[in-house]
Amino acid sequence: MTDRLDLVVRGERVLTGDRFQPCEVGARAGRIEVIAPLGTALAGDRVVELAADEVLLPGLVDTHVHVNEPGRTDWEGFETATRAAARGGVTTLVDMPLNSIPPTVSVAALREKVAATEGKRHVDVGFWGGATPESLGELRSLHDAGVMGFKCFLLHSGVEEFGHLDGDGLEHALRELAGYDALMVVHAEDAEAIDQAPPAAGAGYDGFLRSRPRAAENRAIAEVIERARRTGARVHVLHLSSAEALPMIASARRDGVRITVETCPHYLALAAEDVPDGATAFKCCPPIREASNRELLWQGLQDGTIDCVVSDHSPSTIDLKNLETGDFGTAWGGVASLQLGLSIVWTAARERGIDLAEVVRWMSTAPAALVGLGAKGAIAVGRDADLVVLAPDEAFVVDPAALEHRNAITPYAGATLWGVVRRTVLAGVEIDVAFDRPAGRLIWRGAS
Repeated sequence: MTDRLDLVVRGERVLTGDRFQPCEVGARAGRIEVIAPLGTALAGDRVVELAADEVLLPGLVDTHVHVNEPGRTDWEGFETATRAAARGGVTTLVDMPLNSIPPTVSVAALREKVAATEGKRHVDVGFWGGATPESLGELRSLHDAGVMGFKCFLLHSGVEEFGHLDGDGLEHALRELAGYDALMVVHAEDAEAIDQAPPAAGAGYDGFLRSRPRAAENRAIAEVIERARRTGARVHVLHLSSAEALPMIASARRDGVRITVETCPHYLALAAEDVPDGATAFKCCPPIREASNRELLWQGLQDGTIDCVVSDHSPSTIDLKNLETGDFGTAWGGVASLQLGLSIVWTAARERGIDLAEVVRWMSTAPAALVGLGAKGAIAVGRDADLVVLAPDEAFVVDPAALEHRNAITPYAGATLWGVVRRTVLAGVEIDVAFDRPAGRLIWRGAS
């Protein structure tokens, strides 16, 4: 290589494939052009030498982010969400079709969403479409417009403008999506099981947990499996919290059902027994469950039943969390963690002797594969030069006020986490700490 590269990163610990090794990574025009042994002395306009305590990772891909703009930008927004993503090593996010107004259930609404991102994308941004009773006639046009797939709920979504599908509605949509091999991602909780559970009320987390029983997830996932089996469609279970569902998911895969699964940092790091009374920052649906359930989720990740870990960043304004009353029955349900996800999962993984390379596979490689982004998810020749410099053995204490999230509330306040993101590189250019030059792109299904 005689021509100068745009960027060269050199270090003793660069994650290529499934292991760390001494390498030099060279990028030109936003893509990785060469990976050479350390000592090759690649020439670049900008050269970054990793410190002894730093590692180089591919940028994370978070396929489950509620940005909420337009319509509920006081909850979050593209400016703050993509800053938070960059600070946390996430270089690509995929925005959920709710809780924005309008929800992304038509091509016209998608255009409004795209317009809302302009001048605010600090990382690359893609979009899910919504599958609601009213939008079933719009699925093909949204697919052709480039959404990554479609999200549906099997119970009330929490907002009136995004309706839910019953089992027959789900099957109707899946039959259509199977015709052009589109992906359906499902919030899988059974409405009847929740209706039969005691309603949540008051400051006790136990009461909230009883109001969203494992049976609600288990029944809904069984329904998703059966409808996918009948139609041959691809389905993905969002934010799995009930470990009891893992055996049936594994069995369905052995039978040829095209099903994938995600879980989230809060289900892997937190435990119901530790949630203080009135601590509504911990409220999410499905709920954080017991420590014993959490350990089974870790087993599901390690044996491959769970494919990936994404944030389900679902923030709101602080007042909607009802901190004054601490009432789990009326507080908004959603955990804000977009900026912290890598550190949360790495902290919990290292306690269990799990290698950082595995964490990256779950949080970068697998989510990129889920949505078909072949240029993302790995440090390899031809891939996007989306990179993260991490100090895995440096700890920090979470200060909500220091996060880029629009609203300074998170269940991790005061927690000590391992892994400090020191640099985030998007398409070969380091994202400036002042975030004054947003350079993120719009990305569409099949981008490479």
